[in-house]
Amino acid sequence: MKIPTSLLTLLILLVFVSISTAQSIDEIVKEWERAKIYTQEYLDAMPESGYALKPTPEMRSFAEQMLHITDANYGFAAIVSGEKSPVGFGESEKIMDKSKANVTKVVLAGYDFVIASVKKMTAAQLGETTKLFNQFEMTKGIALTKLFEHQTHHRGQATVYLRLAQVTPPKEKLF
Repeated sequence: MKIPTSLLTLLILLVFVSISTAQSIDEIVKEWERAKIYTQEYLDAMPESGYALKPTPEMRSFAEQMLHITDANYGFAAIVSGEKSPVGFGESEKIMDKSKANVTKVVLAGYDFVIASVKKMTAAQLGETTKLFNQFEMTKGIALTKLFEHQTHHRGQATVYLRLAQVTPPKEKLF
């Protein structure tokens, strides 16, 4: 069967675009290292008294918000990389010591777990399919993108907490 030239050209273009837009392991690690530093700036900016702050009674406290990020970091990274998480899923949010020092330590350790896990992966593994939470099928690369989106979303919400505590949020760190 002869493939029409226009179809062949389109297929080659699609392959080129997908290869050119895929992130390498080094690029993914670099982005997670930047995210860790940015999150630490949020943790550092909030005074100790603000860690218990809840914008409304039904919302998480600032500490719980940051620990929620950590739970997802451990959970997603373990599924994607195959590394054993040192923390059970949902356990970070349940810690009793929600002091600034302890929350900072726990949150940064979660970022370290993601970074170390990704560093052990290969580019080929990013294209492998996984099923997150026995429900969502996607490539491991997309799962890492979803995780990055999750931590960015919740860190962004933390801007409101800082403003309510009359603290200026850290400057944007896109690069």
